[in-house]
Amino acid sequence: MDVPEETRLRHKRDFIQFLENIYMDEIKALVQNKRHRLIVNVSDIHTHFRESESSSRILKNPIEYMQSFCDAATEATRNIDPKYLKEDEQVLVGFEGHFVSRRVTPRELLSEFIGSLVCVEGIVTKCSLVRPKVVKSVHFCPSTGEFTNRDYRDITSHAGLPTGSVYPTRDDNGNLLVTEYGLCKYKDHQTLSIQEVPENAAPGQLPRSVDVIAEDDLVDSCKPGDRVAIVGIYKALPGKSKGSVNGVFRTILIANNISLLNKEANAPIYTPRDLQEIKKIAARDDAFDLLSRSLAPSIYGHAWIKKAVILLMLGGMEKNLKNGTHLRGDINMMMVGDPSVAKSQLLRAIMNIAPLAISTTGRGSSGVGLTAAVTSDQETGERRLEAGAMVLADKGIVCIDEFDKMNDQDRVAIHEVMEQQTVTIAKAGIHASLNARCSVVAAANPIYGTYDRSLTPTKNIGLPDSLLSRFDLLFIVLDQMDAGIDSMISEHVLRMHRYQNDRGEAGPDGNLPYGREEDGESEVFVKYNRMLHGKKKKRGQTNEKTLTIKFLKKYIHYAKHRIQPELTDEASERIAEAYADLRNAGSDTKTGGTLPITARTLETIIRLATAHAKLKLSRKVTKVDAEAALKLMNFAIYHQELTEMDEREQEERQREQSEQERTPSRHRGNQENASANVERLANFISSIEAHTAAILIVIHCFFLLLLVPLSETAEPMDVDEPPAEQFSGTVSAARIEAFERVFGQHMRANRLDDISIADIETVVNNNGVGASHYSADEIMALLEKLQDDNKVMISDGKVHII
Repeated sequence: MDVPEETRLRHKRDFIQFLENIYMDEIKALVQNKRHRLIVNVSDIHTHFRESESSSRILKNPIEYMQSFCDAATEATRNIDPKYLKEDEQVLVGFEGHFVSRRVTPRELLSEFIGSLVCVEGIVTKCSLVRPKVVKSVHFCPSTGEFTNRDYRDITSHAGLPTGSVYPTRDDNGNLLVTEYGLCKYKDHQTLSIQEVPENAAPGQLPRSVDVIAEDDLVDSCKPGDRVAIVGIYKALPGKSKGSVNGVFRTILIANNISLLNKEANAPIYTPRDLQEIKKIAARDDAFDLLSRSLAPSIYGHAWIKKAVILLMLGGMEKNLKNGTHLRGDINMMMVGDPSVAKSQLLRAIMNIAPLAISTTGRGSSGVGLTAAVTSDQETGERRLEAGAMVLADKGIVCIDEFDKMNDQDRVAIHEVMEQQTVTIAKAGIHASLNARCSVVAAANPIYGTYDRSLTPTKNIGLPDSLLSRFDLLFIVLDQMDAGIDSMISEHVLRMHRYQNDRGEAGPDGNLPYGREEDGESEVFVKYNRMLHGKKKKRGQTNEKTLTIKFLKKYIHYAKHRIQPELTDEASERIAEAYADLRNAGSDTKTGGTLPITARTLETIIRLATAHAKLKLSRKVTKVDAEAALKLMNFAIYHQELTEMDEREQEERQREQSEQERTPSRHRGNQENASANVERLANFISSIEAHTAAILIVIHCFFLLLLVPLSETAEPMDVDEPPAEQFSGTVSAARIEAFERVFGQHMRANRLDDISIADIETVVNNNGVGASHYSADEIMALLEKLQDDNKVMISDGKVHII
């Protein structure tokens, strides 16, 4: 944009006054540190230019002011140190601060922001190579012996109109020109691509991205996988079309400041009440069980796997030793088992709770898609580096479903990530190492589709030991065919399906409806609901409470980032003993464990114990933490779920065998009793007269015929337990029919979807139903009968029509 000279000088005077009043110390620091970019806070501009309209105009139309601002900063720098800058050098200006409505993501970057100053937050996905861009060329004419200069400007320049990019070959008189490349002036040029962060992307939609141009000192200030906030001018470029203009433009961001964001930019806000509740729960003895129950309440069972997921999200302590050794703190976990055992649902639960989680599938990902790829730029044709899923999930979790469906070549690509936690690329002249400090959670089916219990776990899994040893925990999840477990699972699933979310009430996992979640104080426990949580337990037993998803996220985030426990001597000794025992047990077992016992297993125990100490908000890893980690390790290594199934089947076989043995012994006892009765009868007969004996024989034989069959079949009678705390009275069929008729007529006449129980009592008693009054207990019993018939749902003193 070509700005008039008078306007430019006026703006320059205003900016010189602004810099002399506020930024002289920053300019002196700039000279001392030998930098060439002055960072100005937007709030200072608003404060200084409050009376005039310049403060808002600088944000809305920065191109008009940028060249004047740079000239003012250059003059102020020369006043401090005249020898600091060369003849053609100038000080550049960048911006920072609170942009309020102009702090956007690539998805919110729309046409209304074109030509204005914006701050865009995202994650860097692509970086091009740094190339020189010509600013001024010098040409020599051998015929005349004169030098000719030419300046070049493009869309990124702040002053003047864009010029062509072709070098002149002849002067105005037609004489040949020779370019003096050593006298030409260049500046560094790099293009980036930033994408919206995965955790804030709209579900089910492709993530948006925007191209960024970085020049001079901003090149190489970030790499793929970094989270950045880039301040720049949003510009539109005409699309490349042959001969015709279709009216569609492509947009770019001309950067003037790039700042790296911490991975915790989206950290939750803790209120004093939240901190108090977090410490209160950490002090509970059952804190570990409470957190694991709260992870995915809609999934029945899998208690140990849920505990492992909680420790995985907390993680151990990452260490970088002075000799260059990197010890990872992230925990990797794998689940192998039959279909339909909620493996994928557990991955979905992790996605819902973890602050940063990326989901992929075995068939839907390739090796370079998970790590990093070298691609060609469509415009320039040059090579650029593009980050994969594991690099984007740095300091997060990667969930890989259908892990067994991946190709072997693609699976080998993640070996380095799972142990060294870096991605090293050496392709097409690019050699780079990117951080990928993430936990891997994988779910897979056995090699034969379902688990074959006659084979060892290693043969069922079908993965090489080099990959299995990189997983800290490997769980075998089986579809258990047991009548008791099946009935409890079916009851749990049916409760989930019958549950109706009340208006504004939390869902099955304690989550509010979409869009209702706000920062600030959050409820700690999920509110009790009879339809969702089942009937209340008997007196003396307590219902198992669960935490809400929002509070669980806060607890995990607080424990993960605020607590850094240290290993104590007693814990170290216990872990060393346990590791030696595991090595000995691993060589003795016939079937073998799920994982090979290697030195990595020792680090696994340390990581699990550290994560348990974080869960208890402890600064020390004690022996108790080591014991909790070892219990989890024993469950994972010796496939305890398989052992439990074998024990249950063996108990059933023993029970059947004992019943078969008990039945013939009972028959023998009955026959002995009958013969003894006959012998006693003969002795009795010999002592009385003959005619009396004849009558008694007839009578006794009659009773004998009755008693012996009864003794053969009689068994102890089963006594039913009295029902637990239910309505003891009975209601006649006529009163039930009358109640349902009046209740239904009232709901239909008033077009109600729900009604309180107190109102129901008033309605049925004021309408003259039945000969006598309905008591509160009687009405509650009738409503529970309707709920069992799936006609109504009772929740928080209200009755909802289904």
